[in-house]
Amino acid sequence: MVICGSRHNEDDGRILLKSTEQLNKEKQGTAFQHIRDNIEDLNGRVGACDTDLIFLKGLMDSPVMSSLIKVQDRLEESNGAIKPMGSNTSELLLNVRSICRHGDNKVAQELATVLENPHIQALLEAHDLVAIKQYQMPEMSDSPSPEPSPTGTLTGDAVRMVGIRKNDDEPLGITVKNDEENLVIARILAGGIIDRQGLLHVGDIIMEVNGVEVHSPEQLQKQLQRASGSINFKIMSAYQDSIPSSHFYVKTLYSYDPSKDSLLPCKEIGLSFKQGEILQILNQEDPNWWQARKVGSLGLTGLVPSQELEERRRAFVRPEYDYATKSTMCGTKITKKKRKTMYHTKGNAEYDKAELTLYEEVARMPPFERKSIILIGAQGVGRRSLKNRLISSDPSRFAFPLPHTSRPKRDGEQDGKSYFFVSREAIEADIAENRYLEWGEYGGHIYGTKLDSIRAIIRSGKMCIMDCNPQSLKLLKTPEFMPYVIFVSAPHAELLKQMHFYGRNHGYTSTRSLTFDRAMGRHGSRRARTLESLASLYEDEDLKNTIEESSRLQRAYEKYFDLTLVNNNFDKTYEQLREAIDALNTSYQWVPVSWVY
Repeated sequence: MVICGSRHNEDDGRILLKSTEQLNKEKQGTAFQHIRDNIEDLNGRVGACDTDLIFLKGLMDSPVMSSLIKVQDRLEESNGAIKPMGSNTSELLLNVRSICRHGDNKVAQELATVLENPHIQALLEAHDLVAIKQYQMPEMSDSPSPEPSPTGTLTGDAVRMVGIRKNDDEPLGITVKNDEENLVIARILAGGIIDRQGLLHVGDIIMEVNGVEVHSPEQLQKQLQRASGSINFKIMSAYQDSIPSSHFYVKTLYSYDPSKDSLLPCKEIGLSFKQGEILQILNQEDPNWWQARKVGSLGLTGLVPSQELEERRRAFVRPEYDYATKSTMCGTKITKKKRKTMYHTKGNAEYDKAELTLYEEVARMPPFERKSIILIGAQGVGRRSLKNRLISSDPSRFAFPLPHTSRPKRDGEQDGKSYFFVSREAIEADIAENRYLEWGEYGGHIYGTKLDSIRAIIRSGKMCIMDCNPQSLKLLKTPEFMPYVIFVSAPHAELLKQMHFYGRNHGYTSTRSLTFDRAMGRHGSRRARTLESLASLYEDEDLKNTIEESSRLQRAYEKYFDLTLVNNNFDKTYEQLREAIDALNTSYQWVPVSWVY
């Protein structure tokens, strides 16, 4: 070939001569493009075999490699340099998270949860370090590693350095204890910083914090208060086979205040709760203290008394000194006195009082309609009026079981209309076979509610409404009946009196009141005033008994209640009752785990 009037050999021509298209690419491309276009000319000149060159050409022609080269070219452009917007994004993250956490908006709460992710925090910390061009690792302590502990509790002696990123507004989530001269990690709270990063384990010995030796919890606390950002631990690992903890949910059947519990090892990590709240139990390795957190809140994990610890406390501590506020040890006073009595069905209420159920394991279920509704309350509080109004409002959805009676049929009565009329012998035989939910005798005749009557309503597709004795709750709270238990609480005395006056004007009047009303209509004014005074006296006494009975029932059976309604106003209470029943079809429900498995 001829270039500028000169002849060159064939090999030189391959290198020097380019087509017009290749020259345009070379002007716009890179060194990578030049190598890729001339890779075939390297065959036999650089000692590479054909297969190597084919592999290299396939790699350089791949879309992934082309994309990487484009990114590299873009980064090398001087007019496109990326500059950080600031070097305080970690601080900005804390401020945003704090604002979101204290807000009521659901989206803000969700954002706060996302920003608590340790990966997000680590990413922003790395951004700040790059922004200030700090690329060196923090200096570690040069102090020699101590000899392995001679104690027999350790199964390993590996010494390692662990870096933990600390948040100023969140504790690390560990508790420590002194084991001879060693500072040992006693507990790691589930969901805390240490647990999320997964670098420390129960049983590890903390030797140094940021290059300073620590031998006591006080020294550790002092060093942690001084530190900010990252914390470097020197750890002697204690390899222990830990059994994974299974998570489950419980409904609390009592209230707990950690500030009043002297048995709690660290009051700052205690978790307070009220009766009826749902807790997620995260760890049960400690037989006395469970790690838990409240469902539906963004709060941290805390410690709650285990079932075993609370049983021991209540067995040996007098009620007036509950939560061991004046005792240093649980179970120091033990009595050998036992009550030796036989169990009788009629006295089951007395035995139920001795039953100590503190947590009820529950499961979350999608919306569904319960099979039965149970209204519990003291006599005269209005639960029967609520039941009748509920059934009359929608008889195709609600029904109540008709009672059975041994009373003879009166004129005009029909069997199955208000009562089922059966013989006394038949009722007594069914009672002996445990076929009655409850029964009693009045005027020499037996009245009772049969379990088959409840089952018949459920099989018909209706919701069974009952206002039974609270002692029946233990029998009814099963998967067969799946009740929604509502306690109708009495209001204060004056308001309850007004409600009774309202009920009298609307047809809900007691027999005693009717007797006095008839007497007042027959006699003169003086006698009428005397009877009116007596009626008022009896009525006030009845109202007082109703309020006291309501309080007693609430204390004794509160663990069975799904909802408590204070009957301050009959119409409003009925509306709240309907709203609660209708909400069962649209809201998730926490039910006893025995109903599910």
